[in-house]
Amino acid sequence: MYAIIETGGKQYKVSEGDEILIEKLEAEAEASVTFDHVLAVRDDENINVGEAVQSASVTGKVIAQEKGKKVIVYRYKPKTGYHKKKGHRQNYTRVRIEKISL
Repeated sequence: MYAIIETGGKQYKVSEGDEILIEKLEAEAEASVTFDHVLAVRDDENINVGEAVQSASVTGKVIAQEKGKKVIVYRYKPKTGYHKKKGHRQNYTRVRIEKISL
């Protein structure tokens, strides 16, 4: 059984027991989170979409708040001496999926 959920403007295919890295959620470690925006649920026999998954939800547990790899942004214009170097690390939340309910 798997579900397709949407959070943080992105879609994720999740199964029970999976660990996913999603956009930062305001939740402490070991807190329970529920994803109500479920797009599809697939069980052993069929796939449910649309109104069939309107009441579906996916429950997970926050494992940790993390930061991604550093991305270097370098701006440069030739012959003018202009250059800027910046770094960025995106904040993420690691979530373990515990239950998919239809």
